[in-house]
Amino acid sequence: MTPSLADPYGDEPTPLAQAAEHMLLARQGARLRPALARPEATRVLVVANQKGGVGKTTSTVNVAAALAQFGQRVLVIDLDPQGNASTALAVEHHRGTASSYDLLVDGAQLADVVTPCPDVERLEVVPATIDLAGAEIELVSVVAREQRLHKVLKADPRISSESVATAGEDRYDYVLIDCPPSLGLLTINALVAGQELLIPIQAEYYALEGLGQLLATVDMVRAHLNPELAISAILITMYDARTRLAAGVADEVRAHFGDQVLKTFIPRSVRVSEAPSYSQTVMTYDPGSPGAMSYLDAARELAEKGLRPQEGQA
Repeated sequence: MTPSLADPYGDEPTPLAQAAEHMLLARQGARLRPALARPEATRVLVVANQKGGVGKTTSTVNVAAALAQFGQRVLVIDLDPQGNASTALAVEHHRGTASSYDLLVDGAQLADVVTPCPDVERLEVVPATIDLAGAEIELVSVVAREQRLHKVLKADPRISSESVATAGEDRYDYVLIDCPPSLGLLTINALVAGQELLIPIQAEYYALEGLGQLLATVDMVRAHLNPELAISAILITMYDARTRLAAGVADEVRAHFGDQVLKTFIPRSVRVSEAPSYSQTVMTYDPGSPGAMSYLDAARELAEKGLRPQEGQA
């Protein structure tokens, strides 16, 4: 039975009681949350924006955790040498740990470097170590260096174009690749390996600065390496509803990208910012916070949206 703080005599609960009930239900997490339908095939999403500080890694780990709480099997691949996604998901990523470096440089199999997230069921991680910082230099002389990650993912049976009924219950539903804030070989590898691009954009004055170069890179990758790549979603982050600036930026982004912009905005939130310092996502650090609820809404919207490429948007 769903817990309730309503008055036992039948009166309506007070606003304080309603807020407490909402918090209680949120903290129940996946146990009370209805599962989303699993996609027909694994969806591989690249989370990228060459501008730093836009909430790229924060969005990667929180959307991944939210999807897992909705009953999806999720894999996060950390391609940022800083390893911030690995930190937030509480997995080891010190030097010597099996990591994304081993995938790209040493040709390791995906199964050899995956580790489960201890705080979220159905969520697994390929961590990043500091060794990844030298990967771009080491890959320069490698044949087909832009396709290293693509080949690894294609070889793993848990990443499949088949349905769960055919591929098995262990099939990943979502693979989210967290990219560094640059357009080097690591990001190119992600774009070649992915099907969809999720771009977090901060609701600030310089939000669209540098975005043109990312879109030009996407066009290049489409033309020469991965014609299937599509901009699937734009996520507005650090949104402050008290300012006209945030609304203006959101309107400008929506005017440019149309339906690709998710209706859910991620609010500027202290709890979202605090969570990584405790090696957590906000989904486990404070499940009832506005930031956590917004990421749940964004994950649901992303899942229901599916892949709907629109010509001419990139």
